[in-house]
Amino acid sequence: MSAYSPSEKAHAHALKLLDKIPLIDGHNDLPWIIHTHPEARMDVAKYDIARKHPESDTDIPRLREGRVSAQWWAAFVPTLAEKPGRATLELLDIINQLSGTYPDVFLRAINSTDIARAKRLKKIASFMTVEGGVGLENSLGPLRAWYAAGVRLMTLCHNETLDWVDSATDIARHDGLTKFGDAVVLELNRLGIIVDLAHTAPSVMNRVLDISRAPVLFSHNNALALCDHPRNIPDSVLDRVRAKRSVIMATFVPDFISQAARDWARPLKDQYGKSSFLEDHSAAVAAHVKANGPQPRATIPELCNHIEYMVQKTGVDHIAIGSDFFGGTTPEGLEDVSKFPNLIAALVDRGWADAAIAKIASGNFIRLFRSVERTARALQKTEGARTGRIEDYDL
Repeated sequence: MSAYSPSEKAHAHALKLLDKIPLIDGHNDLPWIIHTHPEARMDVAKYDIARKHPESDTDIPRLREGRVSAQWWAAFVPTLAEKPGRATLELLDIINQLSGTYPDVFLRAINSTDIARAKRLKKIASFMTVEGGVGLENSLGPLRAWYAAGVRLMTLCHNETLDWVDSATDIARHDGLTKFGDAVVLELNRLGIIVDLAHTAPSVMNRVLDISRAPVLFSHNNALALCDHPRNIPDSVLDRVRAKRSVIMATFVPDFISQAARDWARPLKDQYGKSSFLEDHSAAVAAHVKANGPQPRATIPELCNHIEYMVQKTGVDHIAIGSDFFGGTTPEGLEDVSKFPNLIAALVDRGWADAAIAKIASGNFIRLFRSVERTARALQKTEGARTGRIEDYDL
């Protein structure tokens, strides 16, 4: 079977459309790649994203080719990092370096209005996110420091359960959130930082949907009904998204898109869908490929199926795009950041109207962001800051 590619007419239409409307990507891990690069060592200028990086998936030439208008960069810190607070600050510094080193390309962005401003200036709005609350080190104080630094989105956890929040890919210890976890969510609402439920267990998703005063985000998830990876969203949660006016950003991770890719990789993962490093993982992968052939490629049509399924469950006002490009495996036709128009073109080929595509590309996310900002302004008139450490909330 030949690989899918959008029609030339649809691709041309997608490019024309993206020249008029912003395209927002909700999640990219380039800062971590720069942080761990053996030569660059946290120096954006040394990494030199002005040139193409064929070994990875993200750089300025391909961001331009992909018509990206706003990029939400993740300050990702592994849960088991020795000094997670310091590491988070290092990642935030890398994100700030992007706009400092390439001011003609990136606009340092902190408000929803910066997205349209960057589009007018023909720049890329560069936003800060924190992926994983491990950098809080069980204190609420860093939230305000992060906000002052420019953070406008926080993913509560990563692949491991923390002392106050259960991960989708680890043992659940809290039946969702502890009282400290509740305080984190409520303080994010008060500050105006978007609460991101990617990586959280369904019990956390439901708890946050109960208590959050603002709409919430799922920055890189797909539908569990179409691919049974624990990182995907169950129907019971999808059914609640519309009422909270929240947004799910469909993601490009192959194991979250394709059931065939997920099934192929299952022997290489633990029960939660994470890679097991109890042995030489590369050797295990090589042996698995030799015995079973290469992993099936996830495809753009399969990703479109997720988008359309979630639209059926939530309505077209609640879906967006969060690639999770991180230098790893990618779907066929979405190999790097230059390929975003292929996804838009595929929706055109499926008969989507321009108005609906504009919502997926940016409109839905901008509406959510504005709502988070309005909620914060109202809360700051009536509430003081939540302070303290986990022991002040959880016995």
